[in-house]
Amino acid sequence: MLEGLLINAAVLAAVMLAAWRIAVRIDDVSFIDAIWGGGMALMALTSWLQLDSKSALATTILAMAAAWGIRLFGHLFKRWRRDGEDNRYKRIMKKSRENGTFARDALIKVFGMQALLLFLVSSPAQVGILAAEQPQELGTLGWIGLALFLVGIFFEWVGDHQLEEFKADPANKGKVLDSGLWRYTRHPNYFGDACAWWGIWLAAASNGWDVALWTVAGPIFLTFTLTRWSGVTLLEKGMDKSKGDKYADYKRRTSAFIPLPPKS
Repeated sequence: MLEGLLINAAVLAAVMLAAWRIAVRIDDVSFIDAIWGGGMALMALTSWLQLDSKSALATTILAMAAAWGIRLFGHLFKRWRRDGEDNRYKRIMKKSRENGTFARDALIKVFGMQALLLFLVSSPAQVGILAAEQPQELGTLGWIGLALFLVGIFFEWVGDHQLEEFKADPANKGKVLDSGLWRYTRHPNYFGDACAWWGIWLAAASNGWDVALWTVAGPIFLTFTLTRWSGVTLLEKGMDKSKGDKYADYKRRTSAFIPLPPKS
């Protein structure tokens, strides 16, 4: 298994170096968000391709990671092409541009760091696939993981679609989306992300709890990121400034992460 993970790491490093060179050429690193999703799907695929025998469990985990990653890559790449450089990365790279260290800092702070985190978060898919080389069915944990994954995919895909439609209507400018899934959670897409990767982790745990313990840091870190670091916390700082009292009222009524009935 170690050899397989080293091969995956080498593939990911090559992809990130190529993306870094493009970022330096176009003076924009913010397409890294799209690579985040596509890279996770790629890690699952490279793991699966190394297997001599493709078990049902390995193929299911591949399908789960690929469905999540390819959809997210397309969604975020389309948004980047439409909207241009993300303001978050403008702030991150502002001093680097002023100091003439854009290329170095982009490699270390953005592409290097994202490669490490991507490898960690996708570890349940990688290890789950590499450990499932022998003919193996899903098992109880696998089916539970698949069910949780499907819940996550529903919240993520539907939530993103509802947000896209809301933003596309000029009449909604300055308003807060509080209908559909957004009536029950302020971040249905982030909740969906967490469910999807906890589901993949459960499926990987079908290989044994040793695999589960080695890879649980992936979904734990992802959940922490979504709820406490660059997800809910960072996004809502911007929403508080741009939406003011409207968003404050929405926050009082609506759960931040786990879907719950809205407060009156």
